[in-house]
Amino acid sequence: MTKKITIAIDGYSSCGKSTMAKDLAREIGYIYIDSGAMYRAVTLYCIEKGLFNGKEIDNDKLKEEIDHIHISFTLDPSTGRPRTQLNGTDVEDRIRTMEVSSRVSIIAAIDFVRTALVALQQEMGQAKGIVMDGRDIGTTVFPDAELKIFVTASAEIRAERRYKELQEKGENANFDEILANVKERDHIDETRAVSPLRRAEDALLLDNSHLTIVEQKTWLIEQYHKATQA
Repeated sequence: MTKKITIAIDGYSSCGKSTMAKDLAREIGYIYIDSGAMYRAVTLYCIEKGLFNGKEIDNDKLKEEIDHIHISFTLDPSTGRPRTQLNGTDVEDRIRTMEVSSRVSIIAAIDFVRTALVALQQEMGQAKGIVMDGRDIGTTVFPDAELKIFVTASAEIRAERRYKELQEKGENANFDEILANVKERDHIDETRAVSPLRRAEDALLLDNSHLTIVEQKTWLIEQYHKATQA
């Protein structure tokens, strides 16, 4: 019987980490946990509660309310993929908007938010047999994960992917604005004081700038088999 492991997928925004992780989890029968969706859900909560003043956040108010922000996942029977719940309400589509994307790195840089969500993520992953993606999964959340992958691609390619994704959803999209947002998120993620984005020493590097979905999937399955047979 193949042993169950923890798979940590980290990397830059708009690298397709979530889609990659979801597909891998479905292929190997693992549970997928979208850590990025959790930070997006907190961001949406802050937007809806008026805790933002432009791009400034009312830290004191958020600290008071963090224990009242409950995030969970339900499985969509039609797609077999998880949908994000915020305090019992499905917010999967609302957390994917540019309004949330442009502010999520600000929320993710707040120490008490990360502490709360990391604890929840670790609780979710105790039984192994999971795939989780984010910015600090292999370095902070699961430093002992048996398989760690760090994903990257050029900022321009990532912006193009995000642009097409928003267009397909029928949303107004401006490429230059998206590219600026991608670069800004990279800077915030790399330089934040708590759990900055960095490649774990034992993480495998995957630059998917010019890989097809099939090539990427083949590579991932190969790494999974190597890790479970080690």
